Amino acid sequence: MPALSISLTLVFLAAAMRLDWSLAVYVLVGMGIGFWSIWAVTRSIRREARKSAETILQVAKREAAVAAEEVRQKAAERIRKKRAALVEEFAAKEVDAEVRLREIRAHEESLALLDHQLEQRTERLNRELAAVRQTRETITALSANVRERLEGISKMDTEAMKRALREEVILECQDELRQLRREIMERSEQELEMQARDKLVTVMQRIAVRQSHDLSATIVQLPSEEMKGRIIGREGRNIKTFEAATGVTLLIDETPQTVLISSFDPVRREVARLALEALVKDGRIHPATIEEFVKTAQSEIDSSADLAGEEAVTRLSINGLHPEVISLLGKLKYRFAYNQNVLDHLIECAYLASMIASELGLDANVAKRAALLHDIGKAAPAGYEGSHARVGAAFIKRYGETPIVVNAVEAHHEEVKPETIYAGIVILADTISAVRPGARAESVTNYIQRLERLEALANAIDGVQQSFAIQAGREIRVVVSPDAVDDDRAREIARELRQKVETELDYPSTIKITVIREKRFTETAE
Repeated sequence: MPALSISLTLVFLAAAMRLDWSLAVYVLVGMGIGFWSIWAVTRSIRREARKSAETILQVAKREAAVAAEEVRQKAAERIRKKRAALVEEFAAKEVDAEVRLREIRAHEESLALLDHQLEQRTERLNRELAAVRQTRETITALSANVRERLEGISKMDTEAMKRALREEVILECQDELRQLRREIMERSEQELEMQARDKLVTVMQRIAVRQSHDLSATIVQLPSEEMKGRIIGREGRNIKTFEAATGVTLLIDETPQTVLISSFDPVRREVARLALEALVKDGRIHPATIEEFVKTAQSEIDSSADLAGEEAVTRLSINGLHPEVISLLGKLKYRFAYNQNVLDHLIECAYLASMIASELGLDANVAKRAALLHDIGKAAPAGYEGSHARVGAAFIKRYGETPIVVNAVEAHHEEVKPETIYAGIVILADTISAVRPGARAESVTNYIQRLERLEALANAIDGVQQSFAIQAGREIRVVVSPDAVDDDRAREIARELRQKVETELDYPSTIKITVIREKRFTETAE
């Protein structure tokens, strides 16, 4: 553009040299006007182009920001889904591991019980064998004395000789007669044991129930993370009101969209779950509505317990139970013993007791009634004192149950002497329901604490270097210092540890204690 202006200027200057000065002035003025017009147009075009470029750049930035936000949201969603899938997979693996651990523990308990029974039978046989040997030696000595007496009194008459010979024969055959009698008695015991085993197997094969895997904690899912803040409330007002009204503890942590309800009382935990789910669904969370929904949840639980009691009684075809007994029976729906639902346990025991009584030719209805009510004391009001067996017996006696049923309930833990065979049937049904595979479970924490307690008892004894609890806590091996402990002291340590375990530790079956005292002498030849 400047080059063009210079060229035009030169051209016009040349023309002006040939024209007069006035024309030259006009030409110069026209050139100036044209130059400034072109410059103004060019500046306007540049300004418009710059504005257009800035507009395009801003639009591109906004589109890039929107695209980046969409990509980030999609990535966050994929991460959340992947995390949820991993959490579910981990929970499933953890449950599977716990189930396998229960199965292994059940097999170990069965093997330990069989080993204990075998050891008892071996000890009994050894005692009987020692007694037989002692008796045989006595008989031999007596027979020798008889022969000496017969040789010394050879002048006896025929009848006296016959009597002496008969006594000698009886003494010599007494060992064989005792052996024959023992064989007959053992055969009778074996036949009775086989008959009892056949009846129990027949009864257990006739009933099939689901395994209990209920948890002692309750998890409530929330629609969003924002709901956690509303549940807590300003300065924790809402959560404090909820915990005071329900008697539970709410655990709110970093777990996404999840609230954990913790309480030792399963009824309170269920009331809290229903109330919290209703509050989350309603959306109005403040102290007034919390108290209202908690009262509504308590009413629902009471109605549900009554309905559960009625269903159990109807399912078992039991008549004549007092309404208070049925209501208290339904409350056991929310109680658990070693993760086994108590109401399901009672129904299962009732079926087992009914079948056992039928196999024995007894009244199945009486056995079924006693088995259904044997754990009712676990839900009795606080006014009753004593164990749940005695409390349950006192409660049902108050509402007109027969002495047979009352005694069966009171004696099912052998706190009192069973007066009828129905009490024994209830004890047997309760045992079968509790020990069947998958019925009850011991938590991993309690299991580890029991092993640690067993090792701690051993380590507290002077002279013990190390202790190892093995075979799921059914054996402990103690290593003592050979310099500080001699053989006699090692034997005393084994006896002392046995006494401590028996008095201070609760354990199933038996625990084998092995004290190891090892001393090594090493020399190096050069």
